[in-house]
Amino acid sequence: MARLRADCAALAERDDSAFAVALLAGTPTHEGRDEETLRRWAVAASRFGAALAAEPPDAGEPRVVERSGGLDEDPPLLARYRSRPEPSVELFTDTVALAEELIELLGWRDRYPEGTVRAAALAHEAGHHRLHDPAAKRRLRTALDHPVLRLGRWRLLGHVAGADEIAAHAYAGAALGLGRGPLLVTAALARAVAALRED
Repeated sequence: MARLRADCAALAERDDSAFAVALLAGTPTHEGRDEETLRRWAVAASRFGAALAAEPPDAGEPRVVERSGGLDEDPPLLARYRSRPEPSVELFTDTVALAEELIELLGWRDRYPEGTVRAAALAHEAGHHRLHDPAAKRRLRTALDHPVLRLGRWRLLGHVAGADEIAAHAYAGAALGLGRGPLLVTAALARAVAALRED
């Protein structure tokens, strides 16, 4: 337990952009990309997600289905968005409960008040729902500015794998007015579950 506390204290010293860069660096297709490019994309995706949260919501929110089993996944899942057959969010109550216990254990209630994990998980998936819209995807692609083809003055902008995940985290943080983004809790939760599996 002391080791987990120390690991999570070290995580809390990192800023949210460091988590976003690490997420991109660990995403397939980004092997060998320089850190400056990853950081530029991480910042752009975070800004886009936060700005999207300030816009009026679209009509029709996804249906929420609560279930257990999130701790059986690797990495553990708090929630998952599915666009088909209808927009829906699976909220994993076992993972949410463990994350709330972890926040209490680490003394992070000043950063994440009680109930924040559930609210952030739902807001995160609401962000994915909004990013599923083709117009939002195009806007994110423009914000990332990743040209994959140039023909004269024409440029074809490519998809940046993992950027939507960063945007959804930023969306949730901005929607809830959190001082620290959900990526810190996600990273701490992964450490806690790994420690539990080792015991």
